[in-house]
Amino acid sequence: MVEKKDLRIKSHVYTESNIKAPNRAMLRAVGFTDESFEKPQIGVAANWAETTPCNIHLNDLAQFAKEGISEAGGVPIQFNTITVADGIAMGTPGMRFSLPSRDIIADSLETVVGGQNLDALIAIGGCDKNMPGAAIAMANMNVPSIFVYGGTIAPGKLNGKDIDLVSVFEGVGKWNNGDLTDQELNAIECNGCPGPGGCGGMYTANTMASALEAMGMSLPGSASNPAATKNKEKDVYEAGKAILNMLELGIYPRDIMTKKAFENAITVVYALGGSTNAILHLLAIAHAAEVELDISDFNRMQEKVPHLADLKPSGKYVFQDLFEVGGVQGVIKYLYENGLIHGDCITCTGKTVAENLEEIEHLKEGQDVIMPLENPKRKDGPLIVLTGNLAPLGAVAKVSGVKVRRHVGPAKVFNTEEAATEAVMNNEVEKGDVVIVRYVGPKGGPGMPEMLSLSSIIVGKGLGEDIALVTDGRFSGGTHGLVIGHVAPEAQDGGPIALVETGDEVTIDQDTKELSFKISEEEYKARKERLVLPPLYNKGVLGKYAHIVSNSSKGAVTDFYNRDDL
Repeated sequence: MVEKKDLRIKSHVYTESNIKAPNRAMLRAVGFTDESFEKPQIGVAANWAETTPCNIHLNDLAQFAKEGISEAGGVPIQFNTITVADGIAMGTPGMRFSLPSRDIIADSLETVVGGQNLDALIAIGGCDKNMPGAAIAMANMNVPSIFVYGGTIAPGKLNGKDIDLVSVFEGVGKWNNGDLTDQELNAIECNGCPGPGGCGGMYTANTMASALEAMGMSLPGSASNPAATKNKEKDVYEAGKAILNMLELGIYPRDIMTKKAFENAITVVYALGGSTNAILHLLAIAHAAEVELDISDFNRMQEKVPHLADLKPSGKYVFQDLFEVGGVQGVIKYLYENGLIHGDCITCTGKTVAENLEEIEHLKEGQDVIMPLENPKRKDGPLIVLTGNLAPLGAVAKVSGVKVRRHVGPAKVFNTEEAATEAVMNNEVEKGDVVIVRYVGPKGGPGMPEMLSLSSIIVGKGLGEDIALVTDGRFSGGTHGLVIGHVAPEAQDGGPIALVETGDEVTIDQDTKELSFKISEEEYKARKERLVLPPLYNKGVLGKYAHIVSNSSKGAVTDFYNRDDL
């Protein structure tokens, strides 16, 4: 008779002897029995909150995960962690807390799983930072783990057309331009977000959910199943069963998170036209997993992976439309069959990518959400890392749908997003300008806020390809137009972006991957000598963050201790 494998890889510490009787006594108070102590303890972490539609339903979904765990022979232990609603915080001081929330989520998950000696983890998340936060924790803890995305929101409907949150942001620009009445803008506002789920285009939440599925950390099909469906309930139930299988097989996150797996994730992000935030987050996850992923790897992948998806913000379809024609797994299968995906990577199912794809149907015939490789939306990837004397360590340009290959224009420099927004709303920014918003990086923000509000107003005013926007801050996955973020080193670190002055000629070039400004060596040195940096923020969570965070080219991580390389 084969001896049954003990799956209590961490929680066995509670059953070792009578010395742990007090520990067991407390667990009995929350429902444990003698039988419970013989089973593996599985954490079920839901990013549930009433702060955002992305997460409002996650507590209900967690119950299905617990059911699956119990039926498979484990003991589920549910706990929660935080989330910040990016769409609500956007354009307000609250946006500074968004990126730090990623690391707080990671730290809190690691703290509970480590402190409670849990054997495995299922994390269920909805808003943008939930996915990378959970993945960072999984890589750091390295206990069997599965991420389940709470699912995309259904599209809003107005006048027979699909709309979403970005429609509302861009509506503000149209209203400011006189193209919408107060009543028309209000109608968009009232119909843009019809229920639970992450923002509906190829924005950061859907981007990172797709990336984690491509990496093998989520069950096949779960990224694209919409929020308010039986399919989503099944996703979390099946994850509950699958996590016991991972324990049985001894599969750990770092077995899954290999360099090839990250390349699969990057490939899918490029093919789907994902968010600029994917670069920041994948670098951070790789750092946690101790995988050598460099920002230059993204340009290497960008040159060989075409943009295929006609998804918002630069296309016409929403993420639910992708689900209806075959979903993320259908796209992965198409890319795999054309030699763009590594099929030999192990996944959380216990099978390889190729083995998982054997059970997946092809994309529906006749669909036009995903374009063919022979006729792509763009022949290479839509996210480009630019370098030059304005961004020696790199900057990220999102060029999906952007026809302008090269933009040369005068800088208009602002030290806050609010000042830049006011100038745009007052028509003080003209066609051809390069709007520079600085001191909003990881340290300078602090927190590297996104600028969907500002970029959407520019697009809404019809200037999306006539004005370039450059910042050491970030952009939402909902941003499109001629935008360049993540400039490193940031202004707060004394990077060159701190030296640019209004009127300087700035060059942005997709083909040469250049971001530079025209300045003589003598003038550069003179400006550097007279530069006075503002004091680093030093209160509360943002103060802690500002003092320990790395630069964006390293993923803006908070546990990077080679201080000379921040």
